[in-house]
Amino acid sequence: MAAIDGPRLNAQSGAAKQLVIFLHGYGADGNDLIEIGRQWRALLPDADFVAPHAPERCSMSPAGRQWFPLTMRDPDERWRGVVAARPTLDAFVDAELEKRGLDERSLALVGFSQGTMLALHAGLRRNRPVRAILGYSGVLVTGPAQTGEELPSHLARANQRPAILLVHGDRDPLIPVEALVLSVDLIGEIGLSAQWHISAGLEHGIDNAGLVHGGLFLAQSFGVSVDLARLVRG
Repeated sequence: MAAIDGPRLNAQSGAAKQLVIFLHGYGADGNDLIEIGRQWRALLPDADFVAPHAPERCSMSPAGRQWFPLTMRDPDERWRGVVAARPTLDAFVDAELEKRGLDERSLALVGFSQGTMLALHAGLRRNRPVRAILGYSGVLVTGPAQTGEELPSHLARANQRPAILLVHGDRDPLIPVEALVLSVDLIGEIGLSAQWHISAGLEHGIDNAGLVHGGLFLAQSFGVSVDLARLVRG
């Protein structure tokens, strides 16, 4: 199992009370998302932000990384990919939580595109429920192998379900916005619920509206009070 690491931002207030882990998209690396943590610091002053680089070099973009390979020709490759990538992410999450003396109720996973696929897959299968999962421009992956795999029993308890927000652009040419609708429906079928936001005119990316929604969602999920008037004043 490959060890992973990446850029970090420490909590502004000192010792971290929350941990936010970013999972980048196919062909990028941790530097692609860590700056979002800088924008969210005002909302989450007690959070550490970490953006690990995926363990594999990207086959289509050697300068970037991938959580798993994609050919876009095999309908089951996403499922096999998230299943194979999950142990590496779990080991990283375990180490980061232990280092801070935190548990999953202080953890949020934030993904983009392929990173969203992994965040949803791994986040819903932790032995203890994560606090929040935030996914941009991705999809909840399903596949034939899941028929023999049960989700953790704690997801059946209302007070132990992760908060979930999915954000997508309505002009995304890579993962169409219908993926958001499908994912919300699938999340409902397993007894959970998801908030969602569609950004008008946005292709495969994250816009300012998505960043605002995401930051406020994480603050609310962690129970952090936000002075909106103060934020607007800067």
